[in-house]
Amino acid sequence: MTDVTPKIPKVTVVFYSATGNVAALAEAVGQGAREEGAQVRVRPVAELAPPEAVAGNPRWQAWVDDNPYDQTATLDDLEWADGFALGSPTRFGGPAGQLKEFLDSTGRLWFQGKLADKVGTSFTSASTAHGGLESTVLAMNNVLYHWGAIVLPLGYSDPRLMESGNPYGGSFVSRGGAAPDEQALAACRLQGARLARISRYVATGLAG
Repeated sequence: MTDVTPKIPKVTVVFYSATGNVAALAEAVGQGAREEGAQVRVRPVAELAPPEAVAGNPRWQAWVDDNPYDQTATLDDLEWADGFALGSPTRFGGPAGQLKEFLDSTGRLWFQGKLADKVGTSFTSASTAHGGLESTVLAMNNVLYHWGAIVLPLGYSDPRLMESGNPYGGSFVSRGGAAPDEQALAACRLQGARLARISRYVATGLAG
């Protein structure tokens, strides 16, 4: 029997956050992946909204002024990874244009087949309970299908996820601008751990 040494999985979390809520979820996904033994990059995409739109929301302006990230996502972050997580707030039932702009720039990698056979998952946040959480995750997953990635749901893969109630992907309803609660963060940590674990299985199998 061939001895196949498990690979250390590489996970990239690419997200857009306007006020910091999706960033908190992204960090939880990254934490879960690290705890599962992965190398992790957590990268926001660039802010593309006009300054006057940002200025109209004090929390949005505060995040633009003070967000802690000094590196934005690049195509290299996707090519480097064995698995990736996509995160965005909901925008009319779909991902924010800022994330979509980045995803639309991946045509070269897609054409070269460099995103195929990797593992992908998605997560989101909205300000209302029926603001498009599931449709936003599914919309981000559409990109994964076109890449030829292996789409990984959160599922009810852990008993604690019976409380979160969203098998599509980690999500949070930010009522009144509230920051993600422990239930949402725990679900995203579990999603990150699952992403790292399945990415390791796939990458090891391909290497073997």
